[in-house]
Amino acid sequence: MASRYARSRARDEAARAALVPLEPGERPTAVTVAAVVTAVVGLVNLVSYLAGVEVRGERPSVVGILIFTGLMLAAAWGAWKVRYWAVLGIQALLGLTILIFSLLAVKAEDIGDALIVLVVIAGAGTLFWFLVKSMARIQMPERPGAG
Repeated sequence: MASRYARSRARDEAARAALVPLEPGERPTAVTVAAVVTAVVGLVNLVSYLAGVEVRGERPSVVGILIFTGLMLAAAWGAWKVRYWAVLGIQALLGLTILIFSLLAVKAEDIGDALIVLVVIAGAGTLFWFLVKSMARIQMPERPGAG
């Protein structure tokens, strides 16, 4: 058992050593995609409300719309500025999205519904996966002498 832990620690150390800190002003592609997607979701939410979209026959609460839109736009701004807290928050939302849509997959009534659910799960899962390495690079200390 001890040798397994030693091998695991060695692999972890090798993975950490292979990470390259972000250059000043660098934004990983996954973080850029996350920022854009998050901003689009927030703006679509607000525009939908202003256009009069109803959910289950009722208009959503304006307070809820403003809170969600504000959260999405704040996360988008933070990701654009490559802030760790924003990328972590976006990953949490992606995880919830994957969970919720996985539960909806069980209730899909036709192939169209199932396809939409699978596309959302695949997209959210892919973005989540690529954000993991980006977060490790964001968290790394700056290079000596940089900045």
